[in-house]
Amino acid sequence: MDDEKPILEQTTDAMSSAADATKEAVNTVVKKVRKAAKKVAKKVMPKKAKKAKKASKKSAAKKSAKKAVKKNAKKAGKKTAKKIAKKAAKKKKAKKSKR
Repeated sequence: MDDEKPILEQTTDAMSSAADATKEAVNTVVKKVRKAAKKVAKKVMPKKAKKAKKASKKSAAKKSAKKAVKKNAKKAGKKTAKKIAKKAAKKKKAKKSKR
């Protein structure tokens, strides 16, 4: 403390510098906590993200398999209908040629 400055000025200076010091300390603590939280989030999130990706891949695979089955069934139905129609046409031709 300076004897030249009045006590009131000295106390106000001390209080303002204490406030600034506290503000800086709080800011550094907040930065450290945020950094630590990010590290934890990085460690935890990839596991959940991987599980979510696997689940989405499985559901997508199931959906595409269902679509493929439906398409194949339609194609098979069309093919069998065409085969049956061809056989019927051959039988008609065979009957006409025998007459």
